[in-house]
Amino acid sequence: MMSGNDLLSTLSELFRGSVAGQGEAMFKNIAVAYDESPEAGRALTAAIRLATALHAGLQTITVVEELPAYTAYGVAADPGILRTLGDDRSRFYEQLQNTAREKALAEGVRIETHLLDGERVDAIVHFVNVHEIDLLIIGLHRRSLVVSRLWSTVYTLAQDVPCSVLGVH
Repeated sequence: MMSGNDLLSTLSELFRGSVAGQGEAMFKNIAVAYDESPEAGRALTAAIRLATALHAGLQTITVVEELPAYTAYGVAADPGILRTLGDDRSRFYEQLQNTAREKALAEGVRIETHLLDGERVDAIVHFVNVHEIDLLIIGLHRRSLVVSRLWSTVYTLAQDVPCSVLGVH
């Protein structure tokens, strides 16, 4: 079994085209689905390493979660709560993007961060199409109760995006 670094080295040589004798890298434009989960953090780390090895561009995709339906009860009690929740959500996503930029910068990688609205799979598929992404990297959950829901998301993404998908544990 290969170590993570050995695998990364082998993959980067293969994807750069040196193994196949091609002069052009296989992946030039990498995107990573990024949120606050540990799985997304691991995916971001792998994406940064791979972008470094391949000299590829790197972008994060973060889909903004809708406020839960029960916030309507809070709004009924205090109409100003919606603005407060919106401001808190904006600060949260801004900090999340800053964390990704700092992590990439520490490795010498320039990263573009993107916040998307909408249903998760549709938003990611649209982004991948518009930005001509070559490789989408996503974090995979390790044995949890949401495995079936996650798998359906992963499966749908893999079926709908026109690029390669790399799942990271």
